[in-house]
Amino acid sequence: MPETRTDVVVIGAGLAGLVAACEALDRGRTVRIVEQEGRQSIGGQAWWSFGGLLLVDSPEQRRLGIRDSVGLARDDWMRAAGFDAEGDEHGRRWAEAYLDFAHRELRPWLRELGVRLFPVVGHAERGARTPGGHGNTVPRFHIVWGTGPGLVAPFTRRLRDAVADGRATLSFRHRVERLLVEDSRVVGVAGDRLADDLTVRGEPSSREVVGAFELRAESVVVATGGIGGELDRVRSLWPERLGPPPREALAGVPAHVDGSGLGLAEAAGAALVHGDRMWHYTEGIANWDPVWPGHGIRILPGPSSLWLDHRGHRLPSPNYPGFDTLTTLAHLRSVGAEHSWFVLTQSIVEKEFTLSGSEQNPDLTGRSLRRLAQRVLPGAPAPVQAFLDHGEDFVVASSVTELLDGMERLGEGDLDRAAVVAAIEERDAAVADPASTDPQAIEIRRAREYLGDRLVRTAAPHRILDERHWPLIAVRLRTLTRKTLGGILTDLDSRALDADGAPVPGLFAVGEAAGFGGGGVHGSRALEGTFLGGCLHTGRRAGRVA
Repeated sequence: MPETRTDVVVIGAGLAGLVAACEALDRGRTVRIVEQEGRQSIGGQAWWSFGGLLLVDSPEQRRLGIRDSVGLARDDWMRAAGFDAEGDEHGRRWAEAYLDFAHRELRPWLRELGVRLFPVVGHAERGARTPGGHGNTVPRFHIVWGTGPGLVAPFTRRLRDAVADGRATLSFRHRVERLLVEDSRVVGVAGDRLADDLTVRGEPSSREVVGAFELRAESVVVATGGIGGELDRVRSLWPERLGPPPREALAGVPAHVDGSGLGLAEAAGAALVHGDRMWHYTEGIANWDPVWPGHGIRILPGPSSLWLDHRGHRLPSPNYPGFDTLTTLAHLRSVGAEHSWFVLTQSIVEKEFTLSGSEQNPDLTGRSLRRLAQRVLPGAPAPVQAFLDHGEDFVVASSVTELLDGMERLGEGDLDRAAVVAAIEERDAAVADPASTDPQAIEIRRAREYLGDRLVRTAAPHRILDERHWPLIAVRLRTLTRKTLGGILTDLDSRALDADGAPVPGLFAVGEAAGFGGGGVHGSRALEGTFLGGCLHTGRRAGRVA
């Protein structure tokens, strides 16, 4: 078995691993990245992402009249996180550190790397002002111009330069099976070399073993991601507070996102914490053109759609489109809903439906001002229209009867047609009354007070039964797996810690494998935009010391 030595081995070529590698290279370290997938998968889940980052008190916010501060962001974060009195000390420290990073360091650093931000700040996970709600009090969701690929690109460019001058090596199709430990110190990795495979990014790849490898290093960084592609494991760790696990779920990440690095770190002495903390979405739809098995896409909705459970009953406050996803998920699971429904109009879908993912937003991903301008033209954006035309979860109807018939065809035989009609009428009456105290109607009006929402994210209020805004649309929504919020316990240098809180010499963990820092920086629920930011933050800290 050939043996190679380097200063730093990074397991995983996702965003957190790339950042850690680049930061280590900047310190003069030699680096080898080992990745079980092919070179077409560099960038990991970040490449597929919408490119959203939570920043605090940014110039983009201030230009739009958004008054934000670290104190306000901290209040939102701590309220959402619900940290335990004991066992969350490292998560709290990481949360404080991330807020400072998002306020002072993140934007200048990215600009230095050539990354630019879309000027309109989104209000993802809104709802902090709603009774019982969690989320962002003000808009903080900054979209990278170029989405996920635009965020990954500067780090891949730096790595290519380092490979060219011999300071870095990229070893694809290398699957780590164990960490090498000597005298309680991690000194390298060993595993299998897999057969070359030219599958498209995200498609399942061959697991044929063609050899073995062993690498020695002073530092090993685990950057292998979470468990979102391993649906059986998601179910086995599903927390009671979210109700029973879904019988079926859509996969928001490829199958190779299986949490393998967590077991490697634990076997080497690292502590795994908060395994039952996870972040899955309730607005999942089956991809009409899937890349991996069970491939799901998330709708990023505006606030105007009517949300119903599987039977057709309106969801209670604060479970509205674009609000706290875990609260909604817990409610749906508590009533036994394997799916739920959005009911809306063509006018709402044209203005308020955005699909998460770089491939679903070719205008932003391709940095095309011409294509971006088409979003304000009549008609749904092309990726949304493709789902309306081909998606298995969509009903497009020219009458209420036709809508209900379509919902029954896609449902499980338990739709209450009268309840659907009653919910539509209740919602319509509230939207039509400027003095209504209906919580969703209040939030629709409040959203339109913000220029960014009024311009690009919120339809002019109207009744769903107003035929001028038809056709009617119903969308079947299912649970979509995505993020792991727990993971390898780490200190603020991203050093892996054992059960007693002592560093495991030579071992570091970053990104989702580390619960985005400290084994759980988000606590029990996250503020949207902190996942990619957490990869950047943990990778940067690890690379500075590994």
